[in-house]
Amino acid sequence: MTVIHTLWLPILLASVFVFLVSSILHMAMSWWHRSDYKKIPQEDAVMDTLRPFGIPPGDYMVPSCSGPSEMKSTEFCEKLKKGPVMMVTVVPSGPINMGKSLGLWFLYLIAVNFITGYVACHALWGWAGYARVFKIAGVTAFLGYSAALWQMSIWYQRSCLTTLKSTIDGVIYAGVTAATFGWLWPR
Repeated sequence: MTVIHTLWLPILLASVFVFLVSSILHMAMSWWHRSDYKKIPQEDAVMDTLRPFGIPPGDYMVPSCSGPSEMKSTEFCEKLKKGPVMMVTVVPSGPINMGKSLGLWFLYLIAVNFITGYVACHALWGWAGYARVFKIAGVTAFLGYSAALWQMSIWYQRSCLTTLKSTIDGVIYAGVTAATFGWLWPR
């Protein structure tokens, strides 16, 4: 059985490779995700209207209710009918901190690849060949990169096209991870 500490090189290199591939997908191929978020009509007027409320960063549902009994109330049903109905994430005002986001993304990649290595070292015995390592690492990495994305479309009506594109990204990332693990698997 392979021991997890022997997989530090594929864990780190897969993280670097996926980071680079994701950068290419999001910068050099910016058209791929350009349509993920639509521009709200009368954006300036909406922003001017909401600004005085000082809404702190967080996730919000509008209208919101305190529980199942209120959800059935006439007032709440009227709010839903009247609209707009929204699920909104408010982020801090000011420039977007790409450094923090990229750093957290890289830590996430290390976590996914560590879990991939953990599963692979327990699922594969001895001198596993490239194809077997690729299969186990690829499926595990895919689950880490993509499986939970669909919950956002199922429960929060996120665009299925956006989720599908992110899932395709996850397939690519999983392939990069699987190839790296297959290449550097201890033999």
